[in-house]
Amino acid sequence: MGSYGGPERRGFTLIELLSVLVIIGTLAGIAIPKFRQIVYLAQVTKAIGDISIIGKEIDAAVAGGGPLPTSLSEIGRGGLLDPWGRPYQYLKFDTKGKGKGAPGAARKDRFLVPINSSFDLYSFGRDGKSSPPLTASGSRDDIVRANDGGFVGLASKY
Repeated sequence: MGSYGGPERRGFTLIELLSVLVIIGTLAGIAIPKFRQIVYLAQVTKAIGDISIIGKEIDAAVAGGGPLPTSLSEIGRGGLLDPWGRPYQYLKFDTKGKGKGAPGAARKDRFLVPINSSFDLYSFGRDGKSSPPLTASGSRDDIVRANDGGFVGLASKY
C-alpha cells in the first residue's frame, strides 16, 4: 500500500510532464540564440585571421621586390574560402587608385575615401552581399582589411 492509502503510484502526471517540457523549451529558447551568436563570432574571428594572414603574405611578396599579385592564386590562396563558403575578395589597384582584377571599385569609408592605398582584401560576410562604401547595408557585415592592414575586422566597426 502506498503512502496515500491507495495503490502505489507509478509514472508521472500530465501536469508534471508538461512542466518539464515548458522548462526544456525555455532553456532551449535561451540557449539556441546564444549558440548561434557564438558560432557567428567564431566565423568572424576565422575570417579576420585569414584576411590578416593573406594580407601579410601579399605584403611580404611585395617587400621581396615583386609586384602586387593579380590574384590570390599567385600566392597560393586562390581556393581559400571564407567561413560562409565564398572566396575571399582581392582587388589590386592600378596606379590611378582604381581597382583592377575584381568586380567593383575600391572599398570606401563613410566619407567615400578609399580605405587602402594598394589593394583591398575582404569577405562578403554572412549575408554574401557587398558594395564599395562600407556604410551600405550590404557591406556592414563584411570582414575588411583597412588602413593598409592596420585594421582587420567587421566593416561596421571601422
